[in-house]
Amino acid sequence: MNSSTMPDFRKMLADGAKVLDVRTREEYMDGHVPGSVNIPLDMVEARAFEIAEMGTDIIAVCRSGARSGAATEILRRAGIPVVNGGGWQDFMQRIS
Repeated sequence: MNSSTMPDFRKMLADGAKVLDVRTREEYMDGHVPGSVNIPLDMVEARAFEIAEMGTDIIAVCRSGARSGAATEILRRAGIPVVNGGGWQDFMQRIS
C-alpha cells in the first residue's frame, strides 16, 4: 500500500472506526493496538455477524499485513466495510 492510496487511519479512528486484530490470542497478548478487538483469522468468517454488529468501519491488522489482507477479503465478501491496516506495529506508527 503506498501513501497515495493509504486511508487516513487517524481520521477513521476519530470517526469511530474499530481495529480488528486477526492474530492469535497469544500474539495479541504480547502486544496490540489499545482498544482493538482480537478475533483470530481462522474465526473471522464464523464471527462475521459479530464484526458487522460493531456498526462502524473496521481496520484489520495482524503482524505483517498478510492475515489482515485475508480477513479484509473475507469481510468484504460478507458486505462489511473494512480496510487492511497492515502490521499492527506499523499501524501504531502511522497513527502516532
